[in-house]
Amino acid sequence: MQSAFDRRRINGPEDSYHPVFANKIQESPSNVHIIRENRKISDIRPIFLQPGLISQANGSAYIEMESMKIACSVYGPRQSKNTAYNEKGRLNVEVKFAPYSCELRRSPLRDAEDRSIAVAIQQALLSSVQLEHFPKSTIDIFLVIIEADGIEGCIASGSIAASTALADAGIDMYGLVTSCATAVIGTDLWIDPTQEESNTASGTLILSCMPALGIVTNVWQSGRIAPSEILACIDACNDRCTDIHSVVAQALLDSAHNKI
Repeated sequence: MQSAFDRRRINGPEDSYHPVFANKIQESPSNVHIIRENRKISDIRPIFLQPGLISQANGSAYIEMESMKIACSVYGPRQSKNTAYNEKGRLNVEVKFAPYSCELRRSPLRDAEDRSIAVAIQQALLSSVQLEHFPKSTIDIFLVIIEADGIEGCIASGSIAASTALADAGIDMYGLVTSCATAVIGTDLWIDPTQEESNTASGTLILSCMPALGIVTNVWQSGRIAPSEILACIDACNDRCTDIHSVVAQALLDSAHNKI
């Protein structure tokens, strides 16, 4: 009789006296005092962006912003099956967390957080793609979050990576989409917050736009933010999106030179 034991898998112990994340102390948000040591509250994290990482895909991109790491691949446009004829193409976005992307090991099954991030990224990209050029076609975008640092970082970084991958695939677009998040902590605006900073904030806002055209594609807000603070967050994010746009454009230019 064949054994059901999988010899290729190394199973860990059922119990352990040493927690995996022993250096991180869980505290209530009200007792946490956040201090940024490596950057100012008005600065974004350094961006590493590499288009064309996945050779099997029509377009791809890998983005890394310190503890945020996302790989994105684009397939299509390809003919839609089992759907009625439509003059405009469809843009599908699917987000998946790697099991080791968070402090607590995630289930391989999709949950509500995956879908909410996918919807936010799709809304950010939808108005930038010329879907009228691809009738009865589908463009699929797959994002794998290798390391996560808050839902705001996942949406912002994922939108940048997806727009870069679309451009790398040669999809007709009106412009490149960049995204940036802001957290309201006390009376200050913290640009590009981490998960720890977002947990202490009274509210967060994510702005997605096409800086080359001056068009806002999506605004995602959570928590309680005063109307005057919302306008201040939008202005702060808009300035950072312009800086990110130059990084994305330079990465695509360098990738095109390497291909030639």
